[in-house]
Amino acid sequence: MDRTARDAPGRWPWIGLAGACWAANAALGASVGAGLVRTGRFRWIHHALYIGTTTTTALAAVLSACSSSRSRRAAARALAPALLPLAVLPHAGTPAQGHPRRHAAVALSAAPFYAAALARAARPT
Repeated sequence: MDRTARDAPGRWPWIGLAGACWAANAALGASVGAGLVRTGRFRWIHHALYIGTTTTTALAAVLSACSSSRSRRAAARALAPALLPLAVLPHAGTPAQGHPRRHAAVALSAAPFYAAALARAARPT
């Protein structure tokens, strides 16, 4: 299979997958923070989503950077900075530690990078 077939739009889900993981994690965190959902013993789900988000974001950035598509390389450059707030998040304090606003602000600071990466990845090659 040649490089262009591997880079076909329907065969490149990494940026979208990273964005979906981040959105799912943010939605769960916001729902818990607003009191709409109680995770109780299942708090690990939020942590598992965080690990999945960080992993898929790093994978999407690396794989997109290695793509032959100019728009995907641009998407990688847009997505890579999202790894910084994801790395800071565990050290910024959690709602359980009394820092719900700081935790939410750091988590939400990654949103523009995901949006920019999704927009750039959607552009034609």
